[in-house]
Amino acid sequence: MSDKYVGFAKTVLIALVLATTPLFAINMILNQYAESRAMTEMEAMGQASIRRAEEAISSTVSLLQRLDRDDVQTCNAEDRTIYEKLIIESGMIDAIGLVDASGQRMCIIPDRELAGEIILPPVRSDGPLVGIGMLDRNYLGARAAVISWDLKDQTRLFAEVTPAVIALDPGPEYLRSYRRSELRLGNNLLWYSVGGYNSEGNDPGNMLSVEVSSELYPLAATVTSPASAAGHVVQELKVVAAAACAGGAVLFVAVGIWFSWRPESEANDEFVAAIRNGEFIPFYQPVMDIETLRLRGCEVLMRWRRPNGMIVSPGQFMAYAENNGHIFDMTRHMMRVSCDEVGELYGENPDFKLSINLFAGHFLDREVISDIKSIFEKSQISFQQIVVEVTERHPLQDMELARKIIAELQALGVRVALDDVGTGHGGMAYLQKLGVDIIKIDKMFIDSISSDDSSTTIVDSMVELADNLGMGIIAEGVEQEEQIERLLELGVTAAQGYYFAPPMPADEFIAFAERTEEEAEERARLAAEAAAAEQAASEAALADAAA
Repeated sequence: MSDKYVGFAKTVLIALVLATTPLFAINMILNQYAESRAMTEMEAMGQASIRRAEEAISSTVSLLQRLDRDDVQTCNAEDRTIYEKLIIESGMIDAIGLVDASGQRMCIIPDRELAGEIILPPVRSDGPLVGIGMLDRNYLGARAAVISWDLKDQTRLFAEVTPAVIALDPGPEYLRSYRRSELRLGNNLLWYSVGGYNSEGNDPGNMLSVEVSSELYPLAATVTSPASAAGHVVQELKVVAAAACAGGAVLFVAVGIWFSWRPESEANDEFVAAIRNGEFIPFYQPVMDIETLRLRGCEVLMRWRRPNGMIVSPGQFMAYAENNGHIFDMTRHMMRVSCDEVGELYGENPDFKLSINLFAGHFLDREVISDIKSIFEKSQISFQQIVVEVTERHPLQDMELARKIIAELQALGVRVALDDVGTGHGGMAYLQKLGVDIIKIDKMFIDSISSDDSSTTIVDSMVELADNLGMGIIAEGVEQEEQIERLLELGVTAAQGYYFAPPMPADEFIAFAERTEEEAEERARLAAEAAAAEQAASEAALADAAA
């Protein structure tokens, strides 16, 4: 063989070595990246299940507590009518009823045969007020949960939570084809399970698994998937990297593709179509001055109006919207529609405030500032009438950037409120670092303010803190007159809640605003007439005394 062919063979061999050596490293990196990404996705799937379950339990417990406070605790016709109305309004409850001390149904709405089935354990004198159990009825792998509230008279109110509430299937398609997700309650009681393993997942030693626990309830979500499933996210990259063996140039192209490629989770077609069709609409909940009973403005709350007219509450879709980035378009849509629907009302009432909810992701860049400028600068709603609310329930990733964004909003005249104060991650740090203008007392503290000294102390401390920092304060979730009286004693003058009005469509809110203003003017007129009469009587008495 000539030296020419020997040299060519050496060159080919060197080229193969130079090409294949990086390929092994690239494959190792890609495998590590795929597993890391899969674990992150699986944890997000578990957190989504936990959040959905927490929201379902909390909402149902609040409903049962409200029934107890309102003395709606029997099987009579009047109470059954209330149960039926609440089932329609909630959107997540299939049935409401009562059980006796043994756990057997006494009545249930909607009416169905009471087959003597024991759905709850026997009542115990030392048992908890709230009980949670599971029924055999299921939908898409989710069982119907039964949540009870002890009335302390050997009976319990209960509500059956529809399985569809918890039957979500989040996560990217490449994992959903192989993973198994389970949500368990208490001592290993299965609430929801979905998925399974095909032949790729039979090796227990080659599995990825994450477990997420609830901080509020005895809930645990487990997501398990074969490690081989993670490889699907980088399968195409491996093909490209293999092609790099043909030469260094192809290798560099493959590496460039690897660094620039970013896999995206497949969007839910129905959800995207709902955004495109404008199915997400604003509802407006009034914020009232509880001293004068005049309207101060409203909070804009998002609802999903399905094509069949059914209204879906945010607890059933907001987590998905935030996790998948849809919330940005949805928030912009809420602002635009609010301008169209209540702009004229706000133009005529420059003191009204319009509260818009933002989430932690809005404070990762300045886009929200551009959105507010472009939407409101030519509308009848001025910047000075806007309040943006940032929740304390979800942590802000970059406090310094969030503070700069808040400062720019405040420079426009926009006020910033901290929502859900006392329930989340930020606490005092948020109040000190973010420079908010308003704090909103969470409903959790308002519910027991007239009966629980600790809640009263907490609210009193919040009011004192707000006064010291020069901030406004609003109470959320007010439902009883006793709560209003206690808030006034503590120095709180602004509130919102079902005592005044629920969230409502624009036309109802505008009518509510007009009616409230008329009633306030009538009260002012009667007060003026009474004062004038009192003054005249006083002057007449003085004249008689002088005579």
